[in-house]
Amino acid sequence: MIGKCWYLEKFTPKLLLGKIGYRPCTRKSSFDRKFVQIITNVLNKYADSYFKFTEEMTEILLESIFGSNTDVRNNIFDVNKLLKYLRKSVDLHKNHADGSVVTLTSKRCLTLSLPGCFCKPGDQHRQKAVIETTTPKIVIDKIKVEKILPEEKIQSGLTLLYQEKITPYIRLARWDRPIGVYLLYWPCAWSISLASLSGTVPPIATAGTALLFLVGAGLMRGAGCTINDLWDRDVDAQVERTKDRPLVSGAISQRQAIGFLAMQLSLALGVLLQLNCYSVVLGASSLVLVIIYPLAKRFTNYPQLFLGATFNWGALLGYSAICGHLDLSVCLPLYISAMAWTVLYDTIYAHQDKQDDARLGIKSTALTFGDHTKQALTASLAVSLCGLTLAGVNAGLNGWYYMGLGVYMMHAGRQIYTLNPDNPADCADKFKSNSMVGLIILLGILAGGYQQYLDNRKKNQGKDTIDATRSCVFG
Repeated sequence: MIGKCWYLEKFTPKLLLGKIGYRPCTRKSSFDRKFVQIITNVLNKYADSYFKFTEEMTEILLESIFGSNTDVRNNIFDVNKLLKYLRKSVDLHKNHADGSVVTLTSKRCLTLSLPGCFCKPGDQHRQKAVIETTTPKIVIDKIKVEKILPEEKIQSGLTLLYQEKITPYIRLARWDRPIGVYLLYWPCAWSISLASLSGTVPPIATAGTALLFLVGAGLMRGAGCTINDLWDRDVDAQVERTKDRPLVSGAISQRQAIGFLAMQLSLALGVLLQLNCYSVVLGASSLVLVIIYPLAKRFTNYPQLFLGATFNWGALLGYSAICGHLDLSVCLPLYISAMAWTVLYDTIYAHQDKQDDARLGIKSTALTFGDHTKQALTASLAVSLCGLTLAGVNAGLNGWYYMGLGVYMMHAGRQIYTLNPDNPADCADKFKSNSMVGLIILLGILAGGYQQYLDNRKKNQGKDTIDATRSCVFG
């Protein structure tokens, strides 16, 4: 019999998203077998170690809720939505009289007995299985399951714990994508290197400060992403690139996210309190920007400027952590140049979402610059190079530093020249390459200031001081 069949056009494992097509076929109307296999595999990732979905069970589940209860807008099937739906159904009916929400009738049949949610007539010989209310997994009596599925492998409890309890927090903080940590850390490293040229601080104290800033960058990057997702969870649900984020998918609740944010900020405060008093006050003042930045896209056409001001606070803080004060002739041009660099790379990044942003009324420099993006990026690069040059002159760096700036100019210039702002993959690649820019500038500072550092170390031999690097609280 000729009917209509669903088939899978494309599947992205990382996002748990599949694009579904609909075409004539010479068999009874049903879900495509490949599609059912993929959904079965995904469901089994969340299943209890003693229970596994078969393809037949998955097909019954999909047939029960696919038409009206699953989010299939624009032919996109979101597996996370299916899991979230199951959890929500259990929450709504967890006080059901007999306590059972899913019934396993045989190896090849899954009866769903949630009144008003998704129901399928089934066998009268039922065995009870219950979906837990806290996580999207199936729990069933071990002995019964072993009789039904004797050949199924039992997953490691630690693996399940990692997948279900830890991974969502890693994804919320974006620690699985460390590019943001690198971009946050490089201006700190530049500033620490410039502050160390005086040669009065022991190398071990400088290295310890640099390590503290790396830990702090990881924590504050995670906190910033958590704040951003809390503000934007409703918007993220409507953007293709962000619709699988933990707060949107339901993997983490709002309360859990706030608790996680409090933990990150507490640890970051612990790091900050290792610095001198001047730096503690300077660092604490950046928290206002951390909170405001996610809202900037709602009230200004240039939210990347707010991101630049927030992300590059370390260009000031790193210097004060070593010296106990700021040399504005070095720190201010360094800070401005880092801001301009951030506008450059984050405008490229924002082009990935410009269609969704325009539809939702979200502002960005990608939309503001529009067809003039390359000219605007060139201007940002010029500002960045000017600021770095001025900082280098005032710090007394030699020619090696300016060679590094030349490499930066060529690298960034090639990015701008070859950029295809309408190709999200190209924008993502260009954005990620900016981590190399940060390293290039750091190496330029180290090479350009090395001789000056050696001379100052020799001049100040026996006069090392760690007073400025002492903790304001712990001494």
